[in-house]
Parts: sequence; structure tokens; C-alpha cells
Amino acid sequence: MESANTKRGIDTCDVTNNKKMNVEGQWRNNMQIAQYSDFNLLSVNDVISASANGIENAFSFPCVSKTSCAEGTTEKDLKVLRPVTEIPTQFRSIFKEFPYFNYIQSKALNDLLYTDRNFVICAPTGSGKTVIFELAITRLLIKVPMPWLNIKIVYMAPIKALCSQRFDDWKEKFEPVGLICKELTGDTAMDDLFEIQHAHIILTTPEKWDSMTRKWRDNSIVQLVRLILIDEVHVVKDESRGATLEVVVSRMKTVQSSLLCSSDDPDSILPMRFVAVSATIPNADDIAEWLSDGKRPAVCLKIDERHRPVKLRKVVLGFPCSSNQTEFKFDLTLNYKVASVIQTYSEQRPTLVFCATRKGVQQAAAVLAKDARFIMNAEQQKRLQKSASLVKDTRLRDILIYGVAYHHAGIELSDRKIIEAAFNMGDIPVLFTTSTLAMGVNLPAHLVIIKSTMHYVGGMFQEYSETDILQMIGRAGRPQFDSTATAVIMTRLSTRDKYVQMLNGSDTIESSLHMHLIEHLNAEIVLHTITDVNIALEWIRSTFLYVRALKNPAHYGFSAGLDRTGIEEKLQELCLKNLNDLSSFDLIKMDDTLYFKPTETGRLMAWYYIAFDTMKKCFMINGTETLSELVTLISSCNEFSDIKLRTNEKRILNTLNKDKNKITIRYPMEGKIKTREMKVNCLIQAQLGCIPIQDFTLTQDIGKIFRNGIRVTKWLSEFLASRQDNFLVLLNSLILAKCFKCRLWENSVYVAKQLEKIGLTLSNAMVNAGLTSFKKIENKNARELELILNRHPPFGNQIKESVVYLPKYELTIEQLAKYSEAVAEILVTVILTNFEQLQTKRTAPDSHYVTLIIGDNDNRVVIKQKITDSALLKVGKWIKKVEVRRPVKSDELSINLISSEYVGLDIQQKFEVFYLGPKGFGNQKLSKHRKLESEHFPDSCQTSSARSPAARINKGK
Repeated sequence: MESANTKRGIDTCDVTNNKKMNVEGQWRNNMQIAQYSDFNLLSVNDVISASANGIENAFSFPCVSKTSCAEGTTEKDLKVLRPVTEIPTQFRSIFKEFPYFNYIQSKALNDLLYTDRNFVICAPTGSGKTVIFELAITRLLIKVPMPWLNIKIVYMAPIKALCSQRFDDWKEKFEPVGLICKELTGDTAMDDLFEIQHAHIILTTPEKWDSMTRKWRDNSIVQLVRLILIDEVHVVKDESRGATLEVVVSRMKTVQSSLLCSSDDPDSILPMRFVAVSATIPNADDIAEWLSDGKRPAVCLKIDERHRPVKLRKVVLGFPCSSNQTEFKFDLTLNYKVASVIQTYSEQRPTLVFCATRKGVQQAAAVLAKDARFIMNAEQQKRLQKSASLVKDTRLRDILIYGVAYHHAGIELSDRKIIEAAFNMGDIPVLFTTSTLAMGVNLPAHLVIIKSTMHYVGGMFQEYSETDILQMIGRAGRPQFDSTATAVIMTRLSTRDKYVQMLNGSDTIESSLHMHLIEHLNAEIVLHTITDVNIALEWIRSTFLYVRALKNPAHYGFSAGLDRTGIEEKLQELCLKNLNDLSSFDLIKMDDTLYFKPTETGRLMAWYYIAFDTMKKCFMINGTETLSELVTLISSCNEFSDIKLRTNEKRILNTLNKDKNKITIRYPMEGKIKTREMKVNCLIQAQLGCIPIQDFTLTQDIGKIFRNGIRVTKWLSEFLASRQDNFLVLLNSLILAKCFKCRLWENSVYVAKQLEKIGLTLSNAMVNAGLTSFKKIENKNARELELILNRHPPFGNQIKESVVYLPKYELTIEQLAKYSEAVAEILVTVILTNFEQLQTKRTAPDSHYVTLIIGDNDNRVVIKQKITDSALLKVGKWIKKVEVRRPVKSDELSINLISSEYVGLDIQQKFEVFYLGPKGFGNQKLSKHRKLESEHFPDSCQTSSARSPAARINKGK
């Protein structure tokens, strides 16, 4: 007989049990702390009951049912629980939150605490796997005597939010014991080494650790690592990020091997240990095989769902979706099903609803707030109203008072904190969020709903990865409140079986290194880890790719019947293809014996973490690109591929691009903003032009763009320095790199924004007062500055002092009296005019420098020289004699002194060289030793020309 669900076109599958849910009763929080109140889910206008939406009962996969005891273990399991008193007294405070380790932790304790073997644990999310890491750290502290000067522990997690969460937790736990924790995320900076110099525990992402370890031979810190903790190791499967995790783990194995080989007493070296945790995967043994060290196989502990602290019921609901219905419209229809799903499965306890997009989160929350009401007592309402009054987001404020809220990275941090606190207190019955929260903030709920299994990535809809799904359903269950929990997946009828199978038994984890091999091969060649094809194969053998290729060759494009030798030959061919591609772009040099070594271009690619596709784009540069063309080029780089163009942003972006009534970007683009590249371009220009953007999501995107952009533009200026006949593009690349660093155009009037305590608002006030250069600010009376800025004394003095202690340069060019038709000699002098004043105090950082770059009209670079402030501070000046070859087009030189970190300090001038022959004096009138002066500030920067055999250019007095 057909069920009611089938009749209504909704297919359901319960992966846990076969009983019908009771949808009556109150919103029960009686298991929670005293502040929680009872809720009652009511619908306005008799909103759809569960059965009216087609949710009647659900069929189940087999699930072992046992009597629950402490932390989800059985009575039998209680006998094997290990007490925290097993831990030495001085480290017991790390585990002070509980008297006994749970079943999973107890099962792992012997291997973790009493051996040094590499360890892999595969267990359901929410099983207390963090304690596994803490036991491994404790083992190291027991083994190594204090003060632990020569040990580093590295914790790697796939996203920054997990690192931050773990950092906050471990800082509190381990600092009393004597360990210093340091979070290391974001893009590479020279300060990173200093930051982690004294840290014992480094919390980082695979990408960040990759950028650090690409220089490990020059970095003794990495050689001090004795414990690598890998969280969510199943992310190795991820097509976009898995390869990086795989490579850094293999590289750290190489570090260990190199240390042992170079040591006179290998037995005295404490081995590097790997401890990895994973969600439930079928081939955890392959991860263990990969992490084995040759002498001893890694321990692999597999825990099934029976030992999850909170038993999890998993339900898959399939909804009909016609072939002509877009994913967007299907997602909208699910908004009206959510109330019924909550009523059916929540048991009136806290519910977390995951949505595909930020906009989708807000829309779904608004629908529920309209369709359903949660009746709360007076105290509950009072707390919610107080929370709502503190929220800045007006739409969020409007629905929060009804017990519904949303949370995503696009809302203010303060709003997120308020929502998190209210949800954890039980004040918010239903919270809508995006999938990123599943890996970041710890907000468990009794019921988790995944509303649609498609999300918007890279301009298109695609299915969530298995990792995403497991992370989201892993948020179901609060060990301190629940003995059971429920996770519901709402998907299309056509994909229901896929998710049923996924939840019944996970797909095998495969490597993705073969799709990103070229960048990682180049990095290893730069490190000299790989020097020929045979060693390349040895390196491949240290990867997860090798482990899986032997077991599933068809997945990697190899014939299924190949033996080990045949598969190794195929892997070698794959390496050779990528090596030839690197060689064709001069990133490596290969000889006839297939021995290879890195080139300077290859080193730059590895050190600056540049994608091969970005390298290929930049090889197309012709040498005459303008600043505008470079911005367009940078905007198309792979490093910005994670920036999405959202439909609701287009109006703002189009206004920034072209609008007769508003301030727009410097280089408008043709047509409407239609692509990711155009969005990146628009946001770069808006930021450099100091055009205010109120949209918080776009502000976040600008932050991402500039974090990567600083690195990419710095790389570009160094990459172009090695090429011929490219003066114009090299000059513009130096200027653009500085613009990214300062977040200002090179000719900006907002120079004050670079001073401490001056933001966009105050710099606007200074521009309105005509203070558009450092010299004008310096010449202004301090009290007048305070009136302009509406600040009290001594604020004006502090601003003036900041400007006074900036470096001031003078640039002199003098032609020497040695004339010929083809060659001339000039004497270049750079003077730090206030070098005596700067001996006592400096505003610019110690790393500040200027780049002298001189070019001719044939687009040749005459000289490019980096001159540091520290060098100028020794004697006050820098002098160099430069030989100049006569250009074909004109005898004029472009003279440029470009600051590395400040807009408003540059000197840019023209100088005409005298040669013998037909292009000599002609009808020019000479004024011997003519002196040219102009301010080196943007509002007075001028182009002058000296047409004398002996001429001077003086700037910045």
C-alpha cells in the first residue's frame, strides 16, 4: 500500500528508526540549564501541519540500539573508561572538565600516552576527538624535560575558524602548564617567523604551513617540529584544498628523513609524530598507511556510530523538482517546508538550519518568522528583546523577537556574537546559517536540517561535498543535554538515494594531488627535495596519491589491470608531463639526463605561492602595460577564484563603476559588472580610491582581495624585474604593489589615512581642509589640525610629529663630462635630507625602502636599485655612477624613486641626456647647471625636463 508521502510526491528515508514522530507538546528545554524556558511552536493561520506537508513517517537503515550511559557508552563500556588520574598531576588540569575519558578516548589512550607511534582515529563528529590531540601533546610533554625550548607542535585544520576556536581553548588549557600558543593563519608575511619563534603550539591551515615550509631549509623553526596534529584529515579528498594538505604532510616526512640522514647520531633525534583525526570514512587504513614511517606502521582506530556520545537519527527527505525548475526556485520552495520539518523532528528543542547562500539564509528565516510563532514566557521575551536591541542588522532585529535568527560571515561580528550567545542560552529556538558555520563556530543543536544539498560556488550551483554534509550533520546532538539527536537532509527526489548511500556508508577518500601536481612539484624542486625523475618518483611514493593509485588506478586515469610497476610508470609519466610544462615556461632547467634545478622565476612562484595559471597569464605581458591594464590582469588571477559575484551585489558594483551623480572608480569598465574578474577589479579600484562601501559582505571580500593582492603584486614586480625591455610595466608594477600595501592610489590626496589614528573619516576632513600632502600637514599649526579633526590636544602635535619623522628624500642626477654618440655617464645621488633627525625617532618601519628605477624611451631599464632607509641612515646618502646607452627614440630618461610603503613620498621626473652627433644641441638653448625643484607630494608632483650637459634634479626639500 502506498504511503501518504508517496502520494504527495515526497520520499523520505530515516537512517535510524522506523517510528513516527510525536509532533505535539511543548518546546522542551527541561534537559538544559535553568534559564531555558518552555516553547510552543504555533503557526499563524493554522500553518501547515507535518502531515499536510507530506511528512508522515520515515523508513530506517539498521542502527544498533543500546542502553545509554555516560557520554553515549553502554554499561559494558563503562568498565573500560580510564580515569583522568592516569595523567601525571602537573598535566591533569588539561582534562579538568571530566573525571573519566569517554569510551573512544579510553580506547585510544594506551597508544597515545604510552607510545610514540603515528596515530589515526576515524570516529563520528562530536565524539570528543579533540582530547585525542591533547593526549598526544601530553605524551610529548612527559617525554621531553622542561623548559621545552626545542620542541614545536603544529596543529593543522582546514579553515581559520577551526584554528581560532582551538586557539582560544588551548591557550586557556596549556598556558598554565607553560606552553605558548600562537595562531598562524592568513597570507605569508615576514613577521610570521618572529611571531612563532617562541611559540610551542602553532595553530595553522595547510595553505599557511605550506607557504612556511617551502623555505624550511632556511628555517630552523620547522626542524624543531616534533608533533603534527591533523584535524579533519579526510579533507585530503577536497579537490581544491586536499592536495595542499597532502603535500605538507609529505614534506614534513621529508624534513624528518633529512634530519635523520644528516645526523651523526640518529637515535638521539626525537622522531616527528603524526596524529590525525577524521570523520567516519571506509578507508582510514589508507590514511594510516600514508602516515606510517617505514619502521613502524601507524595505529588506526576505527569507531562506529554506536559509540557516538549522542545517538544520531539521520533522515533524508526527497522533494520533487521538475526539469525546468532552477536550483534557485527549488531552494525557495523548500523555505515553506521547513516549519513542518521542524514540527515533525525537533521534539521542540533547538534547531539549526543550514542554507546554501547568505541570501537564502535570510529569506528562509523571514519565511519561518512569518509562518510560525514560538510562544515564550515573559522572561524569555525580555531577554530576546534585549538581544534584538543590541543587534545592528535591522532585518535580523525584526525576526529575532519571534525566536528566529540567522548567522553568517556577512553580518557584523558583534551581531554574530549576540546570536551565538542567545542560541547557546536556549533563547533562540531556530537558527538559520550557512554551511561554513559547520566547520567554524561550535553551535550544536538537537535537530540539524540541511535545506537543499546544492550550494553556489564559483558562479554555479553544485552538490555539497561529503565532508560538508558530514560536518553539518555532526552539529546534531549536545552531549550535556541530549541522549539522541536528529539530522534531516532536504534534497531533490532524484538525488535522495545518493545521500541515503552517503549516510549509510561513506565514499572512499581519494587523493586530489594529481590535479594540482605542477605547483607542488615546482615547490619541491625549489626545496631541492626533487632533483631528477627518479627522486620525483620517490617523492610520489611518500604521498597519499601513491597509496590510492595502487588500490584504485582507474580513478587516476590508469588502466585497472596494471600492477605496481605499471602504476609507478604511469605516475612517472604524469610527473614528466608536468615537469616539461614547468620547463617550457623556464620555471625549471632540465638537461639530457633529466636532472633539473629551479630557476629564479620558479623560486619566485614557489615562495610567493603563485598558481601556474597565473604564471602563464603574466608571461603574456608585453612590457608596455599601463596601471589600468595591470589592475585588469591582477583581477583575473587564480588567487581570487574564491571571490563570488552575488546577484544582490551587482547594483552596488555597477554604481561604483559608472554613475553620473556619485564618485566612481578611476578606470571604469565597459558595460555592466557580469563576472568575478570585473567584481574584483571594481573592488580593488574602489578601495584604492577611498570610495566608502557600506555593504559588509563586499567589505569582507575587499579584505580577502587585498590579503592575496599584496602577495601577488609583490611577486609580479619581482618577476618582471628579470625581464628585458619592460621598463614601463615594471615601474607600474612597483607602483601597484605599493598601492596594494597602502590601499591608496599612488597620486591619492588621502595621504593622511596612512598616519596612525587617522582613518577614512578623518582623512576626508583633512582633504576637505586642503591638507592633501605630507608637507601641507607638517606646515599646519597643531591647534588648527585639532579644529579640523574635532580632537583635543595633543592630537595635533602627534599628527605633526608622525609626518616630521617620515623620511624625506632628495634625488640628484648629474651627467658627467664624458660625451660620445652612443654612451653617456650619469651620477645618481639619493639623499635622506632629515637623516640626523631620524637617528632618534622614525615613523616608517625598519623594513621601509625606496626603489630607484630609471628607464629610457626604448622601454629599457637603465638601473633598478633597492635602497633601504637603514643604509641611508648610516651616511645620509647613496651615490652610484650609471652608464646610459643611447636610445633610438629619444634621449630623455624617466627618473623614479618609489617608496615601498607610503603614498606621497615618491619622486618622479624627466631628465634629458646629452650625446654627441645629430641629436645634439640643435636649436636648444642651454642654461648650465640649471636646478629643478618640486615637492615630492602628490598634489604638487610635476614633470620637468633638463636639457643641459650638467643638470640637477632636487626633490623633497
